Amino acid sequence: MRSPISRFAACVCLAVLLSNCSKQNVLFRIPQQVVKMPSGVQFENQNLEGDRFEWDFGDGKKSTEKNPKHFYLKSGIYNVQLKVYKGQKMNSSQQKIEILPPDGCVISIETPYGVMLAKLYDQTPLHRDNFFKHAEEGFYNDLLFHRVINGFMIQGGDPNSRGAAPGKMLGSGGPGYTIPAEFNPLYIHKKGALAAARTGDQVNPKKESSGSQFYIVQGAIQADQNLNMLEDRKGIKYSDAQRNIYKTLGGTPSLDMEYTVFGEIIEGLEIIDKIAAVKTERGDRPTADVKMVIKALH
Repeated sequence: MRSPISRFAACVCLAVLLSNCSKQNVLFRIPQQVVKMPSGVQFENQNLEGDRFEWDFGDGKKSTEKNPKHFYLKSGIYNVQLKVYKGQKMNSSQQKIEILPPDGCVISIETPYGVMLAKLYDQTPLHRDNFFKHAEEGFYNDLLFHRVINGFMIQGGDPNSRGAAPGKMLGSGGPGYTIPAEFNPLYIHKKGALAAARTGDQVNPKKESSGSQFYIVQGAIQADQNLNMLEDRKGIKYSDAQRNIYKTLGGTPSLDMEYTVFGEIIEGLEIIDKIAAVKTERGDRPTADVKMVIKALH
């Protein structure tokens, strides 16, 4: 029979062990254990003494930032691990996070310069469904941003750009069909607008969109004077909110009601600037290929 002292000592040892384990399991905090895409997850490192950090988000992506923000591109339950190094010592902990599918249609655009997330508008159903279907089928994977104009936009989606030889002129390819225009005065060519490319008015008076080619607006900051001129010339009316967007975020208002805007970048606007700044050659094609991978988020 064990003595009371032995039982007491065993309890103390167990308490110390549990205390040590609990310390290892609070290295980081996840503000929400269940997150709906496309919201990013801001991880909070609660270790103040480490001099090196290694995050594994459970989806094949990693980070060495102290407090990283991560965007999951597929729903599911992920095991997140943080390793904290202090000199030769290492401590680690793990937590699970559940990622739910997004409401509506959301896509990711992966590039050599980072990942952009975009939502597709329900009010442009023909363009939304067409683009989302292409994304699901991998149509855009390894295509190029074949036309890049700094201060204006970045354009891609030509199937002829896949594996295109250097110097080849691009921009005339497509899936063999067009999409009827879906103009909506609510959707303007602000920075980050996702819009459909098309052929010119002389051969396309109905302004029908390409079945695959698209562009993302970079644009520039606009002044009231320019917006007033466009209103008079084109017979459109900008709301106060739209004017404020053009005067603060920027865009290309001259394209409004000329090309169908069917979505917008909701994360990664800085990626547009990085791509727009690349060196280009004849036909505004980047000297070094800028490939894309576009996926539908589920």
